[in-house]
Amino acid sequence: MCNLALINNLIKLFLPEVCVACSVELLQSESGACLKCLYKLPRTNNFLKENNSAEILMAGRIPFERIATFSYFADGGVLRPMIHKLKYNNGRDIGFLLGKIFGEDLLQSDFIKNIDIIVPVPLHPKKQRLRGYNQAEIIAYGLSEAAKIPVITNNLTRVVFNPTQTKRTKTERWKNVCGIFEIKDTSIFEGKHILLVDDVITTGSTIEACGNALQNCDKLKISIATIGEVL
Repeated sequence: MCNLALINNLIKLFLPEVCVACSVELLQSESGACLKCLYKLPRTNNFLKENNSAEILMAGRIPFERIATFSYFADGGVLRPMIHKLKYNNGRDIGFLLGKIFGEDLLQSDFIKNIDIIVPVPLHPKKQRLRGYNQAEIIAYGLSEAAKIPVITNNLTRVVFNPTQTKRTKTERWKNVCGIFEIKDTSIFEGKHILLVDDVITTGSTIEACGNALQNCDKLKISIATIGEVL
């Protein structure tokens, strides 16, 4: 253990970790992103208001209780490089941190008070093996750390391996995810209020597809939380 700690310290000495957003060298207490960039994130704070823009986006598409997003996601914004690192450059630390901060925010309201289970939007097993992890799951565990609510990762499943949603139109996104999610055991979610978690909400097609699969669970309530909301 001592040798491993020494090696890690030497690595940090010669290859210091830098903030993914501004490239400033991180302090020992920082991970993934510096405190200054985390502070600069344009938070939506929409968990404090009903009929927010994310709820209007999903209205009439699936039944839901509430929707909250943590920060606005835009080209050139602070959040974009954080999400990119999370998804494509083994940025588990930043994903967990964002989830935890978001969870601490949600605890300031009644939004999360009645949630029984946190459920991340799943990746197809093949894609998860390629990436090494599910970014929504990392965020979910950060939320769980703050809110002390259990995470269930193996009941809502992705059964179709489909192309990425990047650069697809709204119609193409919906066709790409229609019917790709299934529930293994509906009794696990029966009568529960789940918090469905994803990294970014764009058109809402992935959330909608998950919601359609979850409708097979009797007396289920769904709330939704994502780190990013596309402007």
